[in-house]
Amino acid sequence: MNHQFFIDEEAARCLLCADGPCSQACKHGDPARAMRAVRFGNAALAKQWIASCSTDDLEAAEQACIHYDRPVRIRDIAAQLPDFEPLEQPEPSLEIDFCGLHCENPFFLASSSVCTNYEMVARAFDAGWAGVYYKTICLDDIQEVSPRFDSVPREGNHGDFGSFRNMEQLSENPAEVDFDILRRLKRNYPSKIVVASIMGNTEEQWIELAKMAEQAGVDAVELNFSCPQMRLAGLGSDVGQDSELVLFYTAHVKRSVAIPVIPKMTPNITHINQPAMASYFAGADAISAINTIKSVTMSDSAMVNGKKTVSGLSGRAVKPIALRFILEMAKNTVMKNIQFSGIGGIETWRDALEFIQVGCRNVQVCTAIMQYGYRIIDDLIAGLKHYMASRGINHLSELVGEQLPLFVRPSHLDRETMVFPVIDREKCIGCGRCYTSCSDAGHQAITFDDRKPQIVGKKCVGCHLCRLVCPTAAIGLAKRIPKK
Repeated sequence: MNHQFFIDEEAARCLLCADGPCSQACKHGDPARAMRAVRFGNAALAKQWIASCSTDDLEAAEQACIHYDRPVRIRDIAAQLPDFEPLEQPEPSLEIDFCGLHCENPFFLASSSVCTNYEMVARAFDAGWAGVYYKTICLDDIQEVSPRFDSVPREGNHGDFGSFRNMEQLSENPAEVDFDILRRLKRNYPSKIVVASIMGNTEEQWIELAKMAEQAGVDAVELNFSCPQMRLAGLGSDVGQDSELVLFYTAHVKRSVAIPVIPKMTPNITHINQPAMASYFAGADAISAINTIKSVTMSDSAMVNGKKTVSGLSGRAVKPIALRFILEMAKNTVMKNIQFSGIGGIETWRDALEFIQVGCRNVQVCTAIMQYGYRIIDDLIAGLKHYMASRGINHLSELVGEQLPLFVRPSHLDRETMVFPVIDREKCIGCGRCYTSCSDAGHQAITFDDRKPQIVGKKCVGCHLCRLVCPTAAIGLAKRIPKK
């Protein structure tokens, strides 16, 4: 059996209950915490929460499992988990500087519904989040719709977002109320980073809001040039698609305040480097990217009084797009020394790592918190530290941009060699998915006799569609060789 495959697949069935009944029924451990660790990419760390559990403990936990189908097989998962090995002291440091601000770790709340009042942000700070980009503050009257959210479930599982669509705009609080909240947050949590996200629709409004933010004592100000669902024209992504407006508003804000200024880019544009360079030449200290992607979902349950609209898509489905935009800006040699805050589909520490490796010094999380709560910070921190320790890396800054040299133009890729797929017979269950896909969408390079797939070397071109569709991860990579 492929133990890791089984662990991941079974733990994915866990509903991540609040106050997990499985842990309440367990006298000597915390199975709910262990299942959460596996779900968020930390199977290597999960055993510590159930190491003291007896067989009776785990059986009781499994019997207490709330599930619409059958209980999660906690005992079987526990039997397959690797032994926990604590990190050697001293632990790697997740501390990092961003725009001259010292951050205890790179994990921030994104400007959204996950940070709309003092109590919410305070709980997040207490949980371990390093900072907040507070929900965007404006001087206009914000009126939201109901319902305002929709989702595309992952693999048909209700409640598990493959992607998430929202029609929400900005903070509904009066600006004075929000700036008082930020003032209190900074006063009560001086070591946390508090960023005010603002949006104006005139030069005077941008300057007024930026000055109010500075007077409230925040650490930096984020300029929201990117919200895709404003009900009034000339706001949000309408500005972010116009490089002249980005340059104009950024320059005026930068001249008006002494704190760092961080424009937030829209992905609803062909060439993100155009507004990004406008921000750079206007004196921006860093860039946030990306905001949500304009999209449509067709669910009638998300209709607003019988009507539908275009609005912003987020969640794990947008991560490759977000990474592409960060990469394009980070590879732009004109914008020297500007820093990046990455946003888009970040759910696990591995997701965050990818943004860091293409140049980000912090990351912002929204949709994953909406699904799973602030508690995911535990696994973000633990997983990233464990990864760094496994590589002997002591400081997070060593990872920033380390993958950038690997990215080249398509014309610079090696087209003279290839890699054949290799089938692991112990993992292969004979389902034939690889055969079907190769026959109907590949190069007819797999035979399927007696439920055993075979690679036909003379036909195989090394596209690896077969490897990607295999449901048991039974197809791997051979050595790279010259093409014949």
